[in-house]
Order: sequence, then C-alpha cells, then structure tokens
Amino acid sequence: MEWKFSEEQEAYAEALQDWLSGAVDSEKLRGWFDSGDASAFAESFARDWAGVGIPEEDGGQGGGLVELALTAEHLARVDAPSAAWLATTLAVPALAGRPAEVEEAVGGQPVALLASADRIPSAAVPLQGGANGLTGSVARVLAGDTAVRFVVPVTGADGLELHVVDAGQESVRVTPRRLLDRSRTLADVTLDGAASQRLDVDAVSVLETISRRAAVLVAADTLGASQAMLDLAVDYSKQRQQFGVFIGSFQAVKHAAASIMVAVEAARSAVYYTAASVDSDQPEAALHAAAAKAQITAEGTRSADTALTMHGAIGYTWEHDLQLYYKRAKLNEGLFGSPGAWNDHIADALLLTARDQATPRLLGGGASV
Repeated sequence: MEWKFSEEQEAYAEALQDWLSGAVDSEKLRGWFDSGDASAFAESFARDWAGVGIPEEDGGQGGGLVELALTAEHLARVDAPSAAWLATTLAVPALAGRPAEVEEAVGGQPVALLASADRIPSAAVPLQGGANGLTGSVARVLAGDTAVRFVVPVTGADGLELHVVDAGQESVRVTPRRLLDRSRTLADVTLDGAASQRLDVDAVSVLETISRRAAVLVAADTLGASQAMLDLAVDYSKQRQQFGVFIGSFQAVKHAAASIMVAVEAARSAVYYTAASVDSDQPEAALHAAAAKAQITAEGTRSADTALTMHGAIGYTWEHDLQLYYKRAKLNEGLFGSPGAWNDHIADALLLTARDQATPRLLGGGASV
C-alpha cells in the first residue's frame, strides 16, 4: 500500500527538511554531542516547529499524529537531538484541558512522563501517593535531565492517577545517564516527598494513548534513520573500490542495499497508515501501533547491521556519519518497549478477540448460539 500525503503535509515536510538542512550538519552534531549541550538547537526548534501536530485548541499549531510522525522522521534523517521534543509530545495528552500549559511545554519548557523509557508507557510502574508528597525512583526517563515538569503515574485512593510535579523542587533529584546514542538523553529521577497536583484525566486511557503515540513516533524515527543509512550505504558503494571496481557493482552489495530499501518503503507506508489509524481512533488502532513498533524497529536494527557491513569497520568510527544513525536505530528497538513486548501486546489483544468471538451469546431462556 502506498501512502498519500495531503498538499499541506507535503508542504510541511518540505519546509521542515529545508530548515533542518540549515540548522543541522555533521560538524554541529559533533559539537553538541561532545559538549553534551544541544540546548541551542532545542530552543530554536521549539520556537519554530514544536507545536506542529498538536491541535490549536489544545495549545499547539494544528495538525495531528501524521504531522508528528513527519517531524520524527525528518529529525532522525539528520540525527537531530530530539529527546525533549519526543518526551513533551508524548506527555501532552495528560495535559488535556490545559492549553496554556501545553503551549508553554512545546514552546521550550519540556514535560516528560516519569516512566522508564525501556517499557511500554501503559505498563509504567506507578509511584505511591501520600500525605507527605510523592516518593520513589524511576530509572531511564527520556529527557529526564531537561524536563521542567514531570507527569507522574500514581496509585491513589481510587486507583491509577496522573499527577504533575515541578522538576525544580529540592525534593526532586535528577541523575543523567550517558548513552552511546547521543541524540537522545535519559536520566534517573528520584522524588522524596515531592509536591504534586493531580490531573483531571482518565489515567488508564491517557497512558494507552501515550503508548500508541510512542509506538508510531519511534517507528517513524527508525524510518528516518533507516533512510539516512540507505543513502550513506549507496553513496559509499559508489565511492569504495575493490579489485579495481566500485563495490556497488557486486551482486551481494546490490542485494544488501535492496534489502534496506524494501524495509524503508514498507516502513513508510506502515508508519503513516498507523499514524492516521491512531489519530482517528480506529477499532484496530492499538494493533496497528503495536505491529508498527515491533516490526519497523526490529527491521531497523537489521538494516543498521546491513549498512555497517556494506561500509566495513569505517562505518562505526566517530568520524563517519553512519555510526550516528546506527546507534539511533539500535536504541529505537528498545525505546518504549522491545519488539518482544509489543508482540506480546498483539498476542494478548488477539487472544481477547478470539475469546470474545468464542464466547456463546445467551438468548432469552438460556439457549446459546
């Protein structure tokens, strides 16, 4: 199936790509990653683009999940730092009915879900609430080092709740983690009696929404990284010579490049179909999101290995750009749930569907069909 964008979406993608080509290059990336400070890019991006994909009535610039997926894909294609953008985009559904806070968040005051980034968000382990505030520790929080506020799953008196916590409190301790993929950041966050405000939302429903959005956007990120790796691999095969000929003329190299291209094109259709499905809350949107996350990120790691093989050892050196995308694709495989976790999610959903279909429907008088 071939996905077709609207004219507005195509114009948005083109404008974003043009902006990123001027804002990000290899030299700038290495400077940001060496210093550990990409705040200049994050601030510039937030000012011009971060509200796209969030409806205006919710505090954004308009659009939906397809536009967000386009943003994720193009950020990955240049390996732009994106942890704060992704964390904030995912946390926005928890701020329903608070457009001013959403506008502030997407405008440069990042918000992050206080949940481990290696788990599906709907499986986040909630903290315990109490009279003395929220207490507990969460490891590997995406953008935990830059978040101004945290959305925190909490076990309350009436079940699961979501609270918002100001990260600037003395009772909040943040310990950054160092990743091989320097385009994203994680941190361990500890709350020790932190003050919070309960959000007036259905916590279970919001976490499910966040999970589906995470699946789509991480899959879109893998799509962008895979496209970049394909481009690099093809270019390299036209430059590197062996036995007096370009390696791109070898059948094995052609097959390797073709395998990445097939994965990229399949991912492109799946990502945007799933984005539209989730955005319009289709009956099987949860299955679409799970399948996209599981299959595209797993295939992305295989494409990364194939691209690295085509380059040889030079592909993993700091001086070569391939290593940037290789590391990004590898992180995406486990970000917000591994393919195995999402496949289990699919299996559970299908099992429930099968049970529902197999359950006899009682007619009046106790007869069943």
